[in-house]
Amino acid sequence: MLTDQQRAKAATLRLLQDDDVLVLPNAWDAASAALIAAGGARAIATTSAGVSWSLGRPDGQNLTRAEMIDAVSRIAASVDLPVSADVEGGYGPDTDDVARTVTAVIEAGAVGINLEDSRAPGGPLFEPQEQDARIRAAREAASAAGLPGLVVNARTDVYLSGIGPEAGRLDDVVARARSYAAAGADSLFVPGLLDLGTLSELTSRVDLPVNVMAGPGAPSVDELRAAGVRRVSVGQAIAQAAYSLARRAAVEALGKGTFDSLADADPFGDVNGAFRAR
Repeated sequence: MLTDQQRAKAATLRLLQDDDVLVLPNAWDAASAALIAAGGARAIATTSAGVSWSLGRPDGQNLTRAEMIDAVSRIAASVDLPVSADVEGGYGPDTDDVARTVTAVIEAGAVGINLEDSRAPGGPLFEPQEQDARIRAAREAASAAGLPGLVVNARTDVYLSGIGPEAGRLDDVVARARSYAAAGADSLFVPGLLDLGTLSELTSRVDLPVNVMAGPGAPSVDELRAAGVRRVSVGQAIAQAAYSLARRAAVEALGKGTFDSLADADPFGDVNGAFRAR
């Protein structure tokens, strides 16, 4: 059941991304969410890749709505922070699909979504008017569920998937941003774009707060702030690092018979203490 606390979390998430730069380390299960919260995060975003990997699937819209909602529910229950759910393409192409997903996300306890405009990994993308209708469906479903303040982070994969001639991509993103804003989006997520000059031009031409996906080698948060960025997430990077550590530790233990890969782990008590007994 929707609570005043969940409505307050939605308002907090909106303020955080409008105020300064909201840094969102991405979680994929209850444990990663709890530890990210313990690290000082002000909000939690989920990663579809991490959730997919944890369920033995490759990333790229290979989960069902029910599988993703189950993960979001556990994550939201594990922290007292606002949670924004990566719902990929909405688990179906139609507006009714998006509406059902949004309703389920809210019931799971989340207060924001990422909704991408890719029909499939790598493209093609929905035409702007098609994605507008999907964003409006998300907005209407949120209002019908009692959470009109749901934060809709509209993701466009123009840069990530290399859609269209390179010279025209910025104009395409600007046009999509304006269209998505008119349809009810609250922010614009542009994974694949980290060039500071292009970001500065983008943020000067659109009214929506701009979200980028960072990682090793990316500009710093201060540099992204100076370029006008208002939201920074890391996508699958933390999950990727965690799973890579599992492989490296196994290789070391099985091959060398040593355990140095595990040396930097947090103490057991610190990790165990991040969870609430139920």
